[in-house]
Amino acid sequence: MPMPAAEIERMIKQSLPDAEVEITDLAGDNDHYAAKVVSSAFAGKSKLQQHQLVYQALGGNMGQALHALQLTTSAPK
Repeated sequence: MPMPAAEIERMIKQSLPDAEVEITDLAGDNDHYAAKVVSSAFAGKSKLQQHQLVYQALGGNMGQALHALQLTTSAPK
């Protein structure tokens, strides 16, 4: 069962409360998304570490309810 964009945003914000999250449905199928996430938790971390924080926030949903997620992450400027 696909995961709604609002649920992805909720899960990310639950784990990274200060995050600014922008979700785009890439295929119109609630299964392929792009997410832009800006959080102070990313400061001083590599892109890999930033993406790992987002994947942790999504729990076991990656590859299951959430098929594809194109991530862009950064710390606030």
